[in-house]
Amino acid sequence: MTEEQSKLLSVFTTRVHQLMLLCDDLKNENNDLNQQLYTLKTAYKELEEENKTIKVKYDNLKMARIISVKQDDFKGAKSRLSQLVKEVDKCIALLNE
Repeated sequence: MTEEQSKLLSVFTTRVHQLMLLCDDLKNENNDLNQQLYTLKTAYKELEEENKTIKVKYDNLKMARIISVKQDDFKGAKSRLSQLVKEVDKCIALLNE
């Protein structure tokens, strides 16, 4: 083997070694990114479940509030009607005098 071929082989060997190191670095970075992706997906699923739970609670609260408002309106209407009946009774009593 000539001296020039020996140098070329040495350069080639060095470059191959550099490529192998770069490949190992990229594999490590890929593994790190995959781990981050897994962590983020897990967190996303947990937040999605929490969001569903909160939506259900919100819908239940809305329904309870609607029912509560209707009952309050019913109670208010009942008391107004009672007051009107009392006023009518007073008017009738005044007419009878």
